[in-house]
Amino acid sequence: MFDVITIGGATTDTFVQVDRAKIMNIETRTSKDSYLCFDYGEKLEADRLAYDIGGGAANTAVNFSNLGFNAAIVVKIGDDLNSGAVLERLKERNIDTSMLLRTKADKTGFSVILTSFEGDRTVVMHRGANNMITLDDIDWEKIEQTKWIYFASLSGASNRILDKIALFAEEHGINMAFNPGSTQIKRGVEDLRKILETAEILIMNRSEASAITGISNYPPDFPDINDPNLNDMITRLKCYGSKIVVITEGKRGVYAYDGKTIYHTSPFPAKVASTLGAGDAFASTFAGSIMKFGFNEVEKALKHASVNSASVVSIFGAQQGLKNFEEIEETLKRNPDFRVQCKSYGVI
Repeated sequence: MFDVITIGGATTDTFVQVDRAKIMNIETRTSKDSYLCFDYGEKLEADRLAYDIGGGAANTAVNFSNLGFNAAIVVKIGDDLNSGAVLERLKERNIDTSMLLRTKADKTGFSVILTSFEGDRTVVMHRGANNMITLDDIDWEKIEQTKWIYFASLSGASNRILDKIALFAEEHGINMAFNPGSTQIKRGVEDLRKILETAEILIMNRSEASAITGISNYPPDFPDINDPNLNDMITRLKCYGSKIVVITEGKRGVYAYDGKTIYHTSPFPAKVASTLGAGDAFASTFAGSIMKFGFNEVEKALKHASVNSASVVSIFGAQQGLKNFEEIEETLKRNPDFRVQCKSYGVI
C-alpha cells in the first residue's frame, strides 16, 4: 500500500545564473512585461551552476518521501543518458519506481533554468517522453493500492489519462490532489468538472484561477483577504466539489477555502536564490500536511507549506532545501509571529 502516487512529469534540470544578465521591463497602458536579456552573440561566464532532476511529479514525489510518506511515481522517461540520472535520484530518495515508464521513441524531459540576480527564472524546456503517457501504460492494480493520488501537470497526449484515473480514484475510494498545468487550464472548468468534483484538494495560481473561471484578474495593490475577485474565483472553484481550494499568488501569499473559512497568509520570509520548485514544494507540502493531520487543519497546512516553499527558494535548485515535518515545526517555533488570517465566508 502506498501513501501517495504522483503522476506527471520528470526532467533533468540545469540551473544557470549569469549575474550580467539584464532585466528589461516594457509597459503599455494595459500591460507590463519583463524580459531576461543577454547580449546577442556574446559568450558569458556562468556565476552559478547546479544540476538536479525536476518536473512536477518528480519534485513532489521527492518531497512526499522526505516528509515521511511511502511515495511512488508514474512518469515516462527515455532510454538515454538523462534517464539514468532521473532513475538514480528517485531511488536515492526512496521513491517506488515500479510504475516508471521508459521508451526509446522519445528523449527524457530536459530543462535549462536561467536565473536572474533577483532569483526569478526563465525556463527553456523540452518535455520529450513526458508528453507520451497512455492509459495502456497504467498499472491499475498498483494505482488501486494507494491512499492518495497527486496529479501534477500533464502535457501533450498524457493529458488524456487524467479523466480515466480520476474516475478510477472515485470508484475505489482514493483521495486525489490536483495541481493542474497549462494544458488542463486550457480545457476550461466545464470540461474539467468531473476531475474538480473528485479532487479533495485543488491547487492553482491566481492567473490560472482567473483563466479557468473566466473571472477577471484585478488584484488590489496589497494582498487582502477581502479581495473580491479572489473571493469570487475561490468560491466558484469550490462550488465544483473539491473539499479544499488553494490559490497561490507568489510574493503576495496564498489563499485557501474549505467552504466555511477563507484563509490567507503572506510568504514565509526567505532570501530568494531561485524560485523554481517553490510551487511544487508548496502544493505537495500542503497536501502532505492534510494527509497527515486531517482536512480540518487547513491553517496548519498553510504554515507548513509556506515554510517548506520558502526553504526551497533559498537554495539554488528545486529540491535542495526541502524540510521534513519536524524541521518545519522547529522553524515555526522560532517564528511565532508567522500567522494565518481567517475569515468566515459562507458554507458550501
